[in-house]
Amino acid sequence: MADGLRLSREALAAPFVGKVEELSGQNLSACYQCGKCAAGCLFTEHMDALPNQVLRRVQLGDESVLAASAPWACASCLACAVRCPKGVDVARVMEALRLLALRRGLPHLDPRATAGVPQIALVGAYRKLTP
Repeated sequence: MADGLRLSREALAAPFVGKVEELSGQNLSACYQCGKCAAGCLFTEHMDALPNQVLRRVQLGDESVLAASAPWACASCLACAVRCPKGVDVARVMEALRLLALRRGLPHLDPRATAGVPQIALVGAYRKLTP
């Protein structure tokens, strides 16, 4: 996590948090970091942050999460959504983060650097990268 991030009322009400909630249709404050999404994710070894860590960074208004590889490695298999006791669809949050990263012109997953990545992740990545 980036240095200097603090849990505060301002961080929780940051425009970035609101934009991710708007795009994903998810209530991010419902996530209480139980870790079940990360425990059920088949692609964590290909991510630089676990799904619950991505959610926490978004909850704190940390826009540097847009540069993470985790949203691009997410295959949207929905294992996380099925396991979440609060009904947070993490795959929709990851999709919102990918969309925001693309809108800002940030670097994203390079398909040439995907050696060893499961096929479903590759198919998902190509779908995400197709304009």
